[in-house]
Amino acid sequence: MSNVSEFVAAAEQADPSLTGSNEKEKAEIAKLAGETEGYVKDLSALNEKLTPLTYLYSNSPSSADVSLYAHLHPTLISAPTTQHPQQPSLLRYFLQIQSLESVQSAQKSLPNSFPSLEIDISSLPTPERKAPPPKVKKEKKPAAPAAGGVTETVTNAVSGAVNAATSAAGAVAGTAANAANAVKDAVVGASAAPQEGGKKKEKKEKKEKPAKAQPVKEEPTGPLPSMIDMRVGKVLDVKRHPDADSLYVESIDVGEPEPRTVCSGLVKYMTEDQIRGATIVVICNLKPVTMRGVKSYAMLLCASSKDGKDEGGIEFVYPPEGSQPGERIYFEGEKYENVKPEAQLNPKKKVFETIQPGFTTLDTREAAWIDPETKTVHKIRTKNGVLTSKTLIGASLS
Repeated sequence: MSNVSEFVAAAEQADPSLTGSNEKEKAEIAKLAGETEGYVKDLSALNEKLTPLTYLYSNSPSSADVSLYAHLHPTLISAPTTQHPQQPSLLRYFLQIQSLESVQSAQKSLPNSFPSLEIDISSLPTPERKAPPPKVKKEKKPAAPAAGGVTETVTNAVSGAVNAATSAAGAVAGTAANAANAVKDAVVGASAAPQEGGKKKEKKEKKEKPAKAQPVKEEPTGPLPSMIDMRVGKVLDVKRHPDADSLYVESIDVGEPEPRTVCSGLVKYMTEDQIRGATIVVICNLKPVTMRGVKSYAMLLCASSKDGKDEGGIEFVYPPEGSQPGERIYFEGEKYENVKPEAQLNPKKKVFETIQPGFTTLDTREAAWIDPETKTVHKIRTKNGVLTSKTLIGASLS
């Protein structure tokens, strides 16, 4: 427990906002952090809990997330690779918290405590997809007998009673009278079929029309990369965030009437001069988030070295030379090329978080998405060519 506490404290020192911005938030986050040790006792339940969540508290990382990461660490580090897909939401959450700058800073200051889990997403076995339970059709209640069926009812009743009487007479002659009475009773009972106003109904039975076959809709298999709105962007200006030492605030032209304001944690990795004027890739349909008082309306797509950000560095992913702000960026493949992206991704559906682990750079430094199910490679491109990084191979894109 002391190691977890030290690790959380180191992360809080790197990013004080993890503890909350007021007394109420601090109390609730501290309470959540105290419960995280119990969460890891049932990984299946934890996986279900994390499925709709990005973070444990609100829409920003907190000390509770760092605490849960530290408590999960021994299990995920020691687990065989084949077990990881059994809790996909848990693995997604763990890798997401691991990528936080505050967590990486804590790993650097406490190098032997909770080292990063290095995992090749493309090598994981495909998680089993359970088919949804079939829909049970409600049975229609049988319709009341039509008036026109009274005659048939009488005939059937008489026939049944006559058969009963004949059988009885063949066995014991003395029961013939009883059988005859049964005939009489059957006729009288059948004649008393439902009537309206003392008159028999004379409407004809309606013929049932054959039910039309309903078209079978294909169930979506989950978030698709084509839902992500990526565009070419040009950085018009960049400056340091007034209240966050690790953040830049950029003004970026993405082909709209007004440039977008974007916050990015690149201070440790790039200078302002390296960013200003660059033509880059911008993800435009994430939900805007406020980062230390500045609202960010997009995200820059960067390649992080497979050796880690601090060891191998970070680079922009670049569109082909000559690309203009606002140009559409898409994934190769008939299934994705002509699909219009979502206007805004729903954070609850975890579209970007689900797709992002498959983003990488190939041996050619070309940017691509590898389908975790089929292992097919879909390069990321504009109409003029494929996106690339300057030097990084096998990099993670985010």
